[in-house]
Amino acid sequence: MRLHVSLTKEIDRGIVVNAKRISTILLIIATITVLAVLALRVRIAATADSVAVLKTTGMTCGSCSSKITKALESLKGVAGTEVDVEGGWVVVGYDTQSVKPEVLVEKVTGTGFSSNVHVVLTPEKFKQITGRTIGQKVVPSRGCCGGKNGGCGGNKPS
Repeated sequence: MRLHVSLTKEIDRGIVVNAKRISTILLIIATITVLAVLALRVRIAATADSVAVLKTTGMTCGSCSSKITKALESLKGVAGTEVDVEGGWVVVGYDTQSVKPEVLVEKVTGTGFSSNVHVVLTPEKFKQITGRTIGQKVVPSRGCCGGKNGGCGGNKPS
């Protein structure tokens, strides 16, 4: 009888130990799964090996700038954008392996603005001309109605 009680206690301890091991293993698997899902959601930033300068018309305010920036930065391969509403320029740093200048123009045109490629530069040439790297914005973004022609709708006839 003593042997039976002793054996039963050992079996119970073994079950508790195995239950702890199983719960630990499940916790580790759950943690790894969560980390894997989060890793897949992270977008690795593109590196600009080229800079496209687009002549773009129809922009009137900061909302136009935001709309264009959001559209371009949704493209794989776009590293950064700058929009000069008053000057009518959109500057895009991009990875030539992922996206072409024509696709950038199509994306801007798709947001409702007329656009074409003015020039394509290397990041080094862009820095030589401007004295800064792509992404160092120097043109302040103006809110709606702060641009020339009275902002949104400023070009509409009275």
